[in-house]
Amino acid sequence: MAALMTWSDLLAAPKPQPDRTVRTGSGETDIVDVWLPDGAGPHPTVLMIHGGCWQKSIADRTLMNYAADALRQEGLAVWNIEYRGVDEAGGGYPGTFLDVARGVDALGELGPGLGLETGKVAAFGHSAGGHLALWAAARHKLPAESPLYAEDPLPIAGVVNSGGLADLEVSAPVTQPGCLADILEQLVGAPSEGRPDVYSATSPAEMLPIGVRQISVNGAGDRIAPPILGESYTQKAAGAGDEAGVLIVPASGHVELIAPGTDAFQTQTALLKSILGLGPDQPGD
Repeated sequence: MAALMTWSDLLAAPKPQPDRTVRTGSGETDIVDVWLPDGAGPHPTVLMIHGGCWQKSIADRTLMNYAADALRQEGLAVWNIEYRGVDEAGGGYPGTFLDVARGVDALGELGPGLGLETGKVAAFGHSAGGHLALWAAARHKLPAESPLYAEDPLPIAGVVNSGGLADLEVSAPVTQPGCLADILEQLVGAPSEGRPDVYSATSPAEMLPIGVRQISVNGAGDRIAPPILGESYTQKAAGAGDEAGVLIVPASGHVELIAPGTDAFQTQTALLKSILGLGPDQPGD
């Protein structure tokens, strides 16, 4: 089997740049990169959320620039959000989740003025971003007493969970310790008398059903998010009544999922178009 891609392979090429960057708040990470295809809008839109094990020392939103540019060339606008990692002041619970919520809802507020179609949005989250994309799609399930509650969150039509760690409790012993197990309490917060179940409002697997199309895509050789994670999460989602599917891409690892030109990335591009009503349904839908 051919060697799997490394991060150095992805980052070796010149990094494309967004059309513009907008602010969504006063915080340092309250920023979104906007990628616009040619032609007049409104453009079909992908909400993009980067991974990096929820740690900014590992990755920020610019890791997704290659993927965002490739989607832009396919005629899709991209709203690529930033958020605080658990290794930043105020990150973790609830800050990381509030940042994601703010970035997502800003799409509904600012997107139309930038030429983005916000009535039907597809989400694409990679690794930790897969968890956050599914969480964003599930926010309408949050109880009013939750610190993460929003009265009218932006609806998401479907999610491509790309090598995602969507089930936090199941993922912690499976992925690399430094990616989740070592920072889990920072991410979900410590249990308390008023919040004994720390996963009920933070882990998509505990918020099912969410009433949103979900397709988990995993590389067969992925050691960060092994296929069993996509398979087990999909089984839970489908069992809860959600429209959920899983695709395992041969000869692919974690990096191929966000590397333009790979089979994995082309598959996910087709899935995003399908969610947006721009192409036929794809396997795994």
